[in-house]
Amino acid sequence: MTATSSPIVPRTAGPSAPVIVIASAAVLAAAIAMQVVRDRIYPTRERETERILYVRSGETASRLTLDFDALAADVYWIRAIQHYGGDRLFAARTRKYELLYPLLDLTTTLDPYFTIAYRFGAIFLSEPAPGGPGRPDQAIQLLQKGLVAQPHKWQYVHDIAFVHYWHLRDFKTAAEWFQRAGDEPNAPNWLKPLAAGILTAGNDRASARLLWTQIRDSDQEWLRKMAVRSLQQLDALDLIDQLQAVVAKFPPASGTPFSWVDLWKRGILRGIPLDPAGTPFDLDPATGQVSIAKASPLWPMPSLGS
Repeated sequence: MTATSSPIVPRTAGPSAPVIVIASAAVLAAAIAMQVVRDRIYPTRERETERILYVRSGETASRLTLDFDALAADVYWIRAIQHYGGDRLFAARTRKYELLYPLLDLTTTLDPYFTIAYRFGAIFLSEPAPGGPGRPDQAIQLLQKGLVAQPHKWQYVHDIAFVHYWHLRDFKTAAEWFQRAGDEPNAPNWLKPLAAGILTAGNDRASARLLWTQIRDSDQEWLRKMAVRSLQQLDALDLIDQLQAVVAKFPPASGTPFSWVDLWKRGILRGIPLDPAGTPFDLDPATGQVSIAKASPLWPMPSLGS
């Protein structure tokens, strides 16, 4: 993530342009300084009337700022941060964060390449109450707007996936976005394994197995090894389901603990079942719960989502 705003520069012409830029920057700095002083002097309750945006259209704001879109975007970005921080600290306020998305929308309309506004703005928007507005839908909307300006920016795709995974708990959609992020140019090679891992955690084993099979054909050895182990884990999950059904169907005699030896002696199993890595499965003697042994190369297993 870059902390710069935009590669766009003021579209001015003539020898006076640098002077205008310097003067505008000086005025902006002075205005910010005056606002800081004013915020310290005036009570918060008297500033409630300022919680209004006189311009909500990014296109209108762009026309009003003439050739200084990037500079105006910085101003709106600063105001968005102040709005978020002020509402986060002011617990007594009933209407909170209502200007956050409009401010971020204005910022990114004025400067469509303002990476930090998209990425941090999405974090602010998706933060649950009371620390944020709890609007993952607006976070995704903002990031998708960024993708319109930069369709192959994998960071935006990754962030959309994260919102689906962490805030919406939609594992399947998250995995699809992580997969898409991994397909983008210059994307890190850990994104596709992450997509497959999330599918496994979401209990979508068929989709996860398909992705891991594709990764297993990678030209990078560490990815192949990861894929082989993950495919074995998926096989182990299937075996656990089968063994759990057998244990439930043929419980031991009353007062007798669950054990593989008991099932073998009764002719239900041909021996102690092994996981795909060759290690015996664990069987809890009290509950009959089947699991991967901690001594197995497949442990720990992926946690299953609801």
